[in-house]
Amino acid sequence: MVIRSVIVGTGACLPERIVTNAEISRMIDTTDEWIVERTGIRQRHLAGDGEKTSDLALGAARNALAAAGVDGRDVDLIILATATPDQTFPATAAAVQRELGCVGIPAFDLQAVCSGFVYALTVADNFIKAGQARTALVIGAETFSRILDWTDRGTCVLFGDGAGAVVLKAEQGEGTTDDRGILTTHLHADGRQNDLLYVDGGPSSTGTTGHLRMHGREVFRHAVVNLAAVVQEALEATGLTSDDIDWLVPHQANKRILDGTAKKLGISPDKVVVTVDRHANTSAASIPLALAEAVADGRIQPGQLVLLEAMGGGFTWGSALVRM
Repeated sequence: MVIRSVIVGTGACLPERIVTNAEISRMIDTTDEWIVERTGIRQRHLAGDGEKTSDLALGAARNALAAAGVDGRDVDLIILATATPDQTFPATAAAVQRELGCVGIPAFDLQAVCSGFVYALTVADNFIKAGQARTALVIGAETFSRILDWTDRGTCVLFGDGAGAVVLKAEQGEGTTDDRGILTTHLHADGRQNDLLYVDGGPSSTGTTGHLRMHGREVFRHAVVNLAAVVQEALEATGLTSDDIDWLVPHQANKRILDGTAKKLGISPDKVVVTVDRHANTSAASIPLALAEAVADGRIQPGQLVLLEAMGGGFTWGSALVRM
């Protein structure tokens, strides 16, 4: 018998404000057609004045806990993946912890940009397998609108704000791929690629928040190669094939990256959960948002095999194979 980390609840939270491509085209030199053709994005949600990453994280957390039938006070670990925390410190996870009333448990932020949720899920899984937690709350939450240069049409059209969360519980498994829960995770990073996707500020460098900068063509090239490789790694580790996958839930960066990765893996587009058209790129929040949507609308069913994959600045990339 082995301990598995089983996803028992999912939740999402999006800001009320929706900004369409048409609205953005009145701010900068772009068009709806240009954005849709290159990215697949039609709209995004943007945080309102005074709406913080912790507000979105808390909303997603409460929805995930409700779906799981778990009281917040029963959570014994909180990991919040974000590149846009409320403050330099303390951790945004601590603000969520305070509101949920589970004081005294470990609560910390994790920063791996768009791969953050997969990284956080992996860390939580290892806490559970080590017997150091039994009920974990894993959140991806971002307010990327705060770090965008709204005069740069190559980046500002790509991102949105939001949060998604899952509740993990320790359950006994047989140690086979038929078990419910996280079957395998794989993480990577390559710091040599810093200058392809980064923020040009920080407390110890410029003393400012800075703005996101990206060399899109190079990021696209690395993304398709790295994501296909890390998915293949997950399949090889479990002896499964792409035909066994019921759903691919990728990081929602760009529709062309989603299509390219699915094609490279031989996965039908019908098996890919896509939210980038409505959410844009919400960084660490994109996978849990997409997962929550597909669970809520009934596409993802208990027992199905779901593959999560992401790549972000750093570069960081990773995958998690989960039986729901």
